[in-house]
Amino acid sequence: MIYLDHAAATPVSEKVLKAMEPYFTVDFFNPSAAYLPAKKVAANYETAKGVIAHAIGAKSSDLVITAGATEANNLAFSCLGQGKVLYLITEHASVRAVAEKYGGEAVKVLPSGVIDLADLKGKLNDDVQLISVALANNELGTIQPLAEISALIREVKIDRLKRGVKMPLYLHSDASQAINLLDINVARLGVDLLTINAAKVYGPKGVGALYVSHDVRLSPISVGGGQENGLRSGTENVPGVIGFAEAISRAKDHINGNRKKYASWRKMLLQELQGYELINKKHTLDNFVVLCYNGIDAERLIFLLEDQGIYVATGAACAASKGVRSHVLKAIGLSDEQIAGSLRITFGETNTEEQIHEAARIINDAVAKEYRRIMG
Repeated sequence: MIYLDHAAATPVSEKVLKAMEPYFTVDFFNPSAAYLPAKKVAANYETAKGVIAHAIGAKSSDLVITAGATEANNLAFSCLGQGKVLYLITEHASVRAVAEKYGGEAVKVLPSGVIDLADLKGKLNDDVQLISVALANNELGTIQPLAEISALIREVKIDRLKRGVKMPLYLHSDASQAINLLDINVARLGVDLLTINAAKVYGPKGVGALYVSHDVRLSPISVGGGQENGLRSGTENVPGVIGFAEAISRAKDHINGNRKKYASWRKMLLQELQGYELINKKHTLDNFVVLCYNGIDAERLIFLLEDQGIYVATGAACAASKGVRSHVLKAIGLSDEQIAGSLRITFGETNTEEQIHEAARIINDAVAKEYRRIMG
């Protein structure tokens, strides 16, 4: 098997699994219990939260642990009062759906996939309370200029203050796809809310976190025992958070090496593949390669590749499983034919240089056979 869909899911690393294991068996106690073993588990849980927070330049008290990025994104939008929301048109479904629920308005992107700052400025009126822009797109790997966006927001805040406009203005970013390859610091990014996800950094699925700055007030979307400062009730997922801490620490330690390795593989793959159109040319994560083969049905192609042990994607896994065409590729101006022929290849720690060479050979063969079949 040559797995080239790390944007969809990453396997749990051996070190992460080893760190989690005791909390399923020996240290299984409920952190809210009063006896000493449970108190030790509670302390370990808080220490792990601190490790996760430190990895993004925050404090443990700034984090709300969730059951993944989707819940974190939904919780972030609970800051809305009477204000409006703007969201990038290429956002993940978990952001788009909740933004549309609140009557949100989409901000355009340029053909490169980068936010159209002029469009953002034109839509940033006094009623806007929240702007949501992913740090890196889950289909293209496009990295957004969050520092520029936050600088614009500061200017708007100052202007509002001068004019006596009391509507607050917050910046939220889903950084799930980015934490494995970008050195993230909430202060440098200038965000008020940040979503991260263990499943993208070789940690367990079903564990995420939301960073919340001190001046943002959220409303819980689930109530009960009052865990996570009352914002996310339910018995803490201790093994998951322990695993998340180990995974994000590993990710931070390997960022530079992985970026260099993936950039080399990306260059090599593009040199060896034939007959494609490159979609994500710049401003992209190093492990993303998005291609288009005009006239070929990419969904048919991925099944042919699967038969030979090559696993790639046509876009976001949640959209592809429903047979939905990519809204991201449509937003950057691709035609229906280009969208239908698009492949997303994403490298990860399971890969080797030899696998990249082999994948290029097999993809070239599969594409050539498809063209011969189509031409009759």
